[in-house]
Amino acid sequence: MKKSALQKARAAYQPKLPIVLTGAVKAVEGNPTESVADQAEIQKLFPNTYGLPELKFEKNSNPIVGSPVNVGVILSGGQAPGGHNVISGLFDGIKKIHKDSRLYGFLMGPGGFVDHQYIELTSNIIDEYRNTGGFDIIGSGRTKLESQDQFDKGLEILKELNIKALVIIGGDDSNTNAAILAEYYKSINAGVQVIGCPKTIDGDLKNGLIETSFGFDTATKVYSEVIGNIQRDCNSAKKYWHFIKLMGRSASHIALECALQTQPNVCIISEEVEAKNLTLQDIVNDIAQIVAKRAENGNNFGTVLIPEGLIEFIPAMKKLIAELNDLLAHNAEEFAAVDQKEQRQYIINHLSEENAAIYASLPEGVARQLSLDRDPHGNVQVSLIETEKLLGEMVGRRLAEMKAEGKYVGKFGTLFHFFGYEGRCADPSNFDADYCYALGFNAACLINAGVTGYMSSVRNLTNPSVQWIAGGIPITMMMNMERRHGAMKPVIQKALVRLDDAPFRKFASKRDEWAVNTCYMYPGPIQYFGPAEVCDQPSMTLRYEQGAK
Repeated sequence: MKKSALQKARAAYQPKLPIVLTGAVKAVEGNPTESVADQAEIQKLFPNTYGLPELKFEKNSNPIVGSPVNVGVILSGGQAPGGHNVISGLFDGIKKIHKDSRLYGFLMGPGGFVDHQYIELTSNIIDEYRNTGGFDIIGSGRTKLESQDQFDKGLEILKELNIKALVIIGGDDSNTNAAILAEYYKSINAGVQVIGCPKTIDGDLKNGLIETSFGFDTATKVYSEVIGNIQRDCNSAKKYWHFIKLMGRSASHIALECALQTQPNVCIISEEVEAKNLTLQDIVNDIAQIVAKRAENGNNFGTVLIPEGLIEFIPAMKKLIAELNDLLAHNAEEFAAVDQKEQRQYIINHLSEENAAIYASLPEGVARQLSLDRDPHGNVQVSLIETEKLLGEMVGRRLAEMKAEGKYVGKFGTLFHFFGYEGRCADPSNFDADYCYALGFNAACLINAGVTGYMSSVRNLTNPSVQWIAGGIPITMMMNMERRHGAMKPVIQKALVRLDDAPFRKFASKRDEWAVNTCYMYPGPIQYFGPAEVCDQPSMTLRYEQGAK
């Protein structure tokens, strides 16, 4: 296979490990832990893996000669830059324990584990994928590991291959499943350890000991490069407003990070919308006011960043969607028989007065998406709603009203973008290359320490990578109980944007200035070679969280 010049150069990059992991290590126990909420319920569900202590690795002056260990690895869920380096670090870590250790990759995610589809990952294969993006070394999938039948079926292949530890690389749901699997194998004395690694570009898998999920740094740098390019373009042409939707259905970390990197005219943070109980019209009015104010200065252009999950955070829209779900579920046959031209009015006639007014205010296309595009459970597929076009069209309407009132004198042209898959498989930044390699190598150390139900944790991430702190945290300490599919279940608590934390406060202190003035930043492409201040910087979110000014 032919490789580009950059591919060849990246293959030679050697990720920088934390100093503590470069020699023999010992696991030092910290305090016992408890879940973030619902302690009694979580403890009852995880009697064998609840309350375990935090672990921190320190240098070991009396190293013990390791024995060969066979390990399995699964890539679960959506792709994130750096997954290949987690596997590379895991491979090198178990080979350091003993040169005869072996690594098996289950193909296409958890489904491969259940169906016994796997390959042995040898050095020849691993070396082809070091420092590359994507999950194509073994593929990924979204099969959920949640039934005893699946656990028992997977255990068959683990025993056949003499695998003593399984590493699951995934997001909050995948690591929740890892915790359930660890508990089950512990309860039946299966002799299999389960270790998790924190992955998601959305940035919503974190806490005090998991400072960031891998892939977030690279993805936001990729998006910010393109946003910067768009901003340079609209500052050159001076005639378009660009509405840009970004990944992040459950939290707005990506939008916030990209705003800090690029300084757009508008960035909506879903968590703030919910906290302030804003309506869709409130958001539209705010954007229209900014457009009008910039037009007064002769600037008929700008950028608006929108999180993918915004609609679900608008309290009034959430109520509308809930009533729509019930209405269309209970009247499916009657609705299907209504002539397509009359369907919108049918819905308006059958909704409560408040929700009918909101539905009637929506553009035709979005109203149809809400009523027609349903998932297999009959619910609205919110992620398919083109929120960027919805806002652009509604802002255009509001500006027309303002023009008639003599409150707006500009021109309003729109262009729309959605950046999602573009960021998921980029070659990892130096930060993610180092972080992911350390997470994988650290997972090997957790395996060697004999623990199960832990997540690989590498901290102190705003310092040079050699100073990072390595260890592990029990996955159960990240859990709470949430309603899923009509029943209360234990899940890792999603980390939302906190409005009292430094990254949002920094953004909030600057946004009024960015709104009216053209303060665009142009981050440019990810740099892999050069001085550390250009190539190795972590995300701005991390820097502000760790006290940067």
